[in-house]
Amino acid sequence: MNDSSSSIDQVGINERAAKFTRRSIKGKAKSFGLKLAVSMMDLTTLEGADTPGKLRHLCQKALSPMPDPSLCPPCAAVCVYPNLVGDAKMLLAGSSVRIASVATSFPSGQVPLEMRLDEVRYAVSEGADEIDMVIARGAFLGGELKRVAKEIRAVRKACGKAHLKVIFETGEIGSYDKVRLASDIAMQSGAHFIKTSTGKISSAASLPVSLVMLEAIRDYYYETGIRIGMKPAGGIRSAKEALQYLVMVKETLGDDWLTPRLFRFGASSLLTDVTLQIAKMADGNYQSADYFPLG
Repeated sequence: MNDSSSSIDQVGINERAAKFTRRSIKGKAKSFGLKLAVSMMDLTTLEGADTPGKLRHLCQKALSPMPDPSLCPPCAAVCVYPNLVGDAKMLLAGSSVRIASVATSFPSGQVPLEMRLDEVRYAVSEGADEIDMVIARGAFLGGELKRVAKEIRAVRKACGKAHLKVIFETGEIGSYDKVRLASDIAMQSGAHFIKTSTGKISSAASLPVSLVMLEAIRDYYYETGIRIGMKPAGGIRSAKEALQYLVMVKETLGDDWLTPRLFRFGASSLLTDVTLQIAKMADGNYQSADYFPLG
């Protein structure tokens, strides 16, 4: 595990990613894609002002994203801090919506490993189905790659049966080469998903960065036969962007990855625009965003 070689063609990645912005998807394919995007969304409430009332609203929104539940499926998951996992579990009991919890001192990751592991164990004991961890970016950027891998393996073990998503914060770790390196380390260390960002800094998900991660997943699958999931998070706000990501996934990894089991959107702000587009396709009229509140 080292980053001494530069293997990513930045111009090539940018050009390949740009081609996905020029695709036109219409009719039944567009309707299918929009509904699929809803089924892949993780809705989040990750603020210091989170309250039980806000959590109830979020869980209801995940269960029924539109006033007419026949128009689209539920969302994939809600993502909360560990102290709200138990409440979310009760609110979502009997549904298909999974409970994800950010742990490992989200979003900074700047506490000792054992404290991060205790947080993971607590979230899992409360009923979390998925754990979203952040890597120690300082260690990664300082070249302590074995430490990063060791910590991911320790978190994976602490997860037990819960699935592990490993967040890189790609806006902080920088180059495409480093994104590829972080992807390889995370997958080799037991991640079920690799995720771009916490959504807490301005530089979040982008098509080129996500393409680097998808190509890493493709290569890892060719080498091992193991399917790893991917989650772009932060900055994806429009239905048009969501469809571009889905086309990119299909053309890079194939139809097997077009499922919430292997692809998620971490973009609560995306849901309103997608549901507005679904409603327009259903009745030909734009609805007011007031009918699709999230916050």
